[in-house]
Amino acid sequence: MKHMVKRIILNLLLIIFLSVLPVSGQNDTTVAKSLKTDDGKNSFALFNSDELLEITLEFDLTSFLKKKVDGGSLDAVITFHLNDKDSLTRKVKVKNRGHFRFENCDFPPMEINFKKSIHAYPDSGNIKKLKLATHCKTGSVQSEYVLREYLVYRMFNLLTDTSFRVRLLRVTYIDTRKSRKPVTQYGFFIEPVEVLAARTNSTIIKSTNLTQKHIVPDVMDKVSIFNYMVANWDWTVPLAHNIAILKPMVLDNPGLGLAVPYDFDLTGVVNVDYAVTPPEYNLRSIRDRVFLGICRSREVFEKELKYFLSKKNDFYGLINDYPYLNEKSKKDITSFLDEFFNGIEKQKDFDNLLDYLLSTCKKL
Repeated sequence: MKHMVKRIILNLLLIIFLSVLPVSGQNDTTVAKSLKTDDGKNSFALFNSDELLEITLEFDLTSFLKKKVDGGSLDAVITFHLNDKDSLTRKVKVKNRGHFRFENCDFPPMEINFKKSIHAYPDSGNIKKLKLATHCKTGSVQSEYVLREYLVYRMFNLLTDTSFRVRLLRVTYIDTRKSRKPVTQYGFFIEPVEVLAARTNSTIIKSTNLTQKHIVPDVMDKVSIFNYMVANWDWTVPLAHNIAILKPMVLDNPGLGLAVPYDFDLTGVVNVDYAVTPPEYNLRSIRDRVFLGICRSREVFEKELKYFLSKKNDFYGLINDYPYLNEKSKKDITSFLDEFFNGIEKQKDFDNLLDYLLSTCKKL
């Protein structure tokens, strides 16, 4: 009797084991499939890191460099090299952009349109279209211009989160015609304005009839003083030239927008050799500063300038810790910025700077 009971118990245990086994096997298969698809590529987020990203662009480079105004888009393949083993490839279309650099550079900036979107951040920001800032001409000096402009974007990031984020790249361009040798140069992606608006809970304002009076005052002052600091004259709120205008969904200042600057290639910090200064500002060189902000009281200008002084160490730390520029270039940038900060740190020079801002500001 005891033997029979033992046999029944063993049979029951065997039945239970066999009934559980297929279910466990099915779960293992599901997990395996999940692990197989989640290999790092699907979680790739372009602007979630400040690390240098290696990419390859394969397209008809020969046709692109002919710079036809009505050349249209070209089919291309972009590969993001995520690490030594993993990469992510997408079919895209590329076309040139930017009026000034299109006319003055051998290699114009690009707009890249994705057939299958990628993510800007891990859980948000689908990207279908991207601006790629490229080198103007070949050579190490031209690469330095790209690195310097990238730094200017990063410097403005230190002032406000309502700013365009950028991702530094080392780009290898491969000509599918095989008429040209592969070219590898620095470049950077600029966060799409739609992604910036979503990230800051804002909407995009496309009106070109606005003035600086339509911008939140402390935001406008930071933009105008920052552009003065880096010696940027190539911007204006009317016509929205190199300025994006956003309107916050949460309205602390009803009816007022946020100004976000971009395209810093003609600044004194970058110091390109192909810049032509506009005659209306009487600038002797690209490194001359001109203040284009709206008029405020002396007390407001003093407060804003001291805020910039409080960020000096952050700016210099960013520059000096930047691994892709040589020490000579870093010294050149910090020496150029010293001219601005010396005008705040020394009281006599500070008074002169305040007098200059009050005498040259726009009386709107």
